[in-house]
Amino acid sequence: MANHSSSPSLLCASFNQDHSYFAVGTRDGVRIFDTNTGRLCYERAVGAFVIAEMLFSSSLLAIVGAGDQPSLSPRRLCLFNTTTGAALRELNFLTSILAVRMNRQRLIVILQDKAYVYEINSLTILDTIDTVPNIKGLCAFSPCLDACYLALPASTTKGSALLYNVMDCHLHCEIGAHRSPLAAMVLSSNGMYIATASEQGTIIRVHLVSDATKSYSFRRGHIRLLYFLFHLDIKAASRYSAA
Repeated sequence: MANHSSSPSLLCASFNQDHSYFAVGTRDGVRIFDTNTGRLCYERAVGAFVIAEMLFSSSLLAIVGAGDQPSLSPRRLCLFNTTTGAALRELNFLTSILAVRMNRQRLIVILQDKAYVYEINSLTILDTIDTVPNIKGLCAFSPCLDACYLALPASTTKGSALLYNVMDCHLHCEIGAHRSPLAAMVLSSNGMYIATASEQGTIIRVHLVSDATKSYSFRRGHIRLLYFLFHLDIKAASRYSAA
């Protein structure tokens, strides 16, 4: 990928669900790149965006503005068609949107103290989850429909995560992973594992979601940890268990 010294300030970046593309939001607009080649696939220069989330390799893009313009409010989610250039639907909220996640059946919107679960095609609201104060919009979401879990912080003082089955809309379990508050978490693409790190940042723990049991622990500086974080799936887990 070419390095453009005049590139606008980066406000957000995210991979799609199978990591084949990544979207970035800047002060000037939204760009989508091919992960394998670095090729710019799409660009829309209409203003500043703090959230840009793709749905696999489809033309659906979820975007949230930075608030620099009245039409790009951080409280408004726009579902946008990159092929036609048309806004499909908009959802407005009382407070700023901190995170958005999607799979082929669910749309998740994270606010500071709530999480909303929608059916993605009709935008019918299925569940509203009250959360602890979550000013960073911390969450993890599995794209797998057979194990469709949403993970949210359970506490502001310790590193616990609540896992919800958002297909059936019920609380699945709580995982107490760390003593200090959570700083990061990610669910495997098949929804089987969740990896968490605390604000202390010394250990990353991996739990099996089905029964909330700890499977692996990695200390900071472990070189294979980086690979695990970017390729968290059942095959990666098997490699680590055999190492």
